[in-house]
Amino acid sequence: MRKAWRDLALAVALGLACVVAVVAVWGDGMADGTAASHAAMAPAGSMPIAVIGDSNSHSYQDSITFPPGSEERGGALRSHTFQWIEVIARLRQAQLDPGPWVTWGRPGDVAWLRELMGLSAGRAPRKEDYLYNFANSGATCKHVMGERLGQRFRQAPRLVALMDAHPERWRNGVVVIRIGDNDWAGVRDIQRRDPASPELQKVTDYCAGQVEAAIHLIHSRHPTTRIMVVGVIGLAIDPSPLRPQPSARETANLQAATDRFNRALRAVASGPYLAFFDDAAWFDERWGSLDALHKPTAVNIGTVLRVTNTIGDEPDHAQLADNHAGLAWNAIWAQSLVAHLKSEFDLPLTPIGDDELARFVASQLVPVRAPGS
Repeated sequence: MRKAWRDLALAVALGLACVVAVVAVWGDGMADGTAASHAAMAPAGSMPIAVIGDSNSHSYQDSITFPPGSEERGGALRSHTFQWIEVIARLRQAQLDPGPWVTWGRPGDVAWLRELMGLSAGRAPRKEDYLYNFANSGATCKHVMGERLGQRFRQAPRLVALMDAHPERWRNGVVVIRIGDNDWAGVRDIQRRDPASPELQKVTDYCAGQVEAAIHLIHSRHPTTRIMVVGVIGLAIDPSPLRPQPSARETANLQAATDRFNRALRAVASGPYLAFFDDAAWFDERWGSLDALHKPTAVNIGTVLRVTNTIGDEPDHAQLADNHAGLAWNAIWAQSLVAHLKSEFDLPLTPIGDDELARFVASQLVPVRAPGS
């Protein structure tokens, strides 16, 4: 019996040793020298821009997470539909550099094991995106620092490890933290009923605490890196015809709850090299209400396109069929972010003008309609 136990223990030890060896040899998924070579060849005077976030920032052109033919993100016209960071890369990469487009990362369990072994975890999950974009679809506030069950996909510590390799670049760098929508959407029913609910306060405190911890971590290593914290839009206005619009009372409750959540994020984004982007106010100024006849509001992009607060994969809809931002929304959002970074941090950025934005959107319009439309 003892021999059997010894044999089993030996087999387990050998198995673990093999796993450790494989994980160590496998690497973090990035080709050697990629980050260093880019840092050396980045456009002169450019500022690196990194992202911590969820599907609101995960690049649509990622063909690993979203294989060709998949409409999960970016919609049926995905090759002409871009996330906001993809817009910035096309219009302002000489000034705001998100890094090269790379296939990088490992499964969450592998990244976590590598960290336990004292090795570089890289990025998790594996995806095709800009080097400094750590956002991934489905991320929640627990994935900012890796609290609770979020260790496998934690973003801030792994981003800081990447920044540490070239600290001189990040003295003038920018980090955008845009996360919390998934946590907030998960308590929608409570928001409708009671905006002062202790359950909502718990979610608010947790997300604000995780963002604050990320800020402290980044500034402990890179004290002059600018950090822009983005608020959540909330759920008061939903153009989907498949879901009933909330009552006036429910709308007021949803708005009050979201205001409290955003106040907490604004509070942790107060201080040197910090700023807050009020996404709810931004949305309300453009598509945030329906008129008296329950018609969607609209935004004109020059004379190129009239965009309504409706659902669909074609570019004249603000939101895609999967409820994520469409081409026009993201293009205007990128324009606003550049302006906000310039004004809040006094950065030498060239604003994205309305004519330039219209030309970019026009270049992505295709003479075909989305399948099924």
